[in-house]
Amino acid sequence: MPVPPRLLPGDPAPWFHAAHGGNPRFAFATLAGRYVVLAFAGTDPAGQGAAHRALLAARRAGLLEDDRATAILPSHAASFAEAPPDAIPGLRTMLDADRQVATAYGAAERPLAFLLDPLLRVIACGPLAELPSLLALLTRLPPPALHAGQECPAPVLLLPRILEPEFCRRLIALYEAQGGEESGFMVTDGARRVGRLDPNHKVRRDLLIEDAEVQAQLRARIQRRLVPEIQKAFQVRATRIERYIVACHDAAEGGHFRAHRDNTTPGTAHRRFAVTVNLNDGFAGGELWFPEFRPRRYRPPMGGACVFSCSLLHEATPVTRGSRYATLPFLYDDAAAALRAANRHSLVPESGLARTEA
Repeated sequence: MPVPPRLLPGDPAPWFHAAHGGNPRFAFATLAGRYVVLAFAGTDPAGQGAAHRALLAARRAGLLEDDRATAILPSHAASFAEAPPDAIPGLRTMLDADRQVATAYGAAERPLAFLLDPLLRVIACGPLAELPSLLALLTRLPPPALHAGQECPAPVLLLPRILEPEFCRRLIALYEAQGGEESGFMVTDGARRVGRLDPNHKVRRDLLIEDAEVQAQLRARIQRRLVPEIQKAFQVRATRIERYIVACHDAAEGGHFRAHRDNTTPGTAHRRFAVTVNLNDGFAGGELWFPEFRPRRYRPPMGGACVFSCSLLHEATPVTRGSRYATLPFLYDDAAAALRAANRHSLVPESGLARTEA
């Protein structure tokens, strides 16, 4: 949808990518789960300096410390050498030399400041001169988890008894017999979708299940036991499955996957639901949580599934003892399959779930 000419309280803030530090495409949407202050100072160096000083003062006062609240200062500078410096935690400068981010926020022609909630929706906005008032408002806001007046659990589906223990053990045995390979994640590099390894972001080893019989048995269980519950909860009939893997987060390696979304590149935009089926118990850590709806953690029992929209920001916390095994398919429907086909040049092969009547 087109961005409204003026963002008002309650409106979702536009998501964007911008250069920050060593990351040329920092994803603004990963900041969800805390209050966010955005200060657009225009092209006036004096205004940018004043905004930077106000944000630094708020940081010194304990208002900006990343966990509860953070601030972004988009700069029109062409390089970081010309932009105000970061003060992490709490304050990040991002380059907006072409003013695209400012334009999306209606701030290209006038300096503006915004205060966003943990869902990245506008709480308050106004001229940049009102930045001190917006920062003062942080002192009166509840903790991020209670920004809606009470705790709001993530919209996830937690279901036991998707895979029986014997089948779980069979999948783990496959992994232990063949081993797993280090698993990366996908990023957009220009027009390309490329894989990247970064142990600060993700440590996991995956085994691709290539046995057609095992694939069919896993698919049948998802179709019989999971698809009807997804349709009941979300009114979407999943008909396709992407990837058959056994994944392992091992405590010896610090296995984890930091906060991310699963459908943010052209090659992943078709994904509708992420599914985590735990294959074992007896490990510590390795829980799922959703920063936008913090702080509750989710841990399906052995053979149980946690299902959620691929658009939700989520994180697998570090495994601190033992190994956590899971199978992690993505599900989608026929409409999303058309989108996947359009992006087939950047995709891995797909498989279809057996179709059943609604």
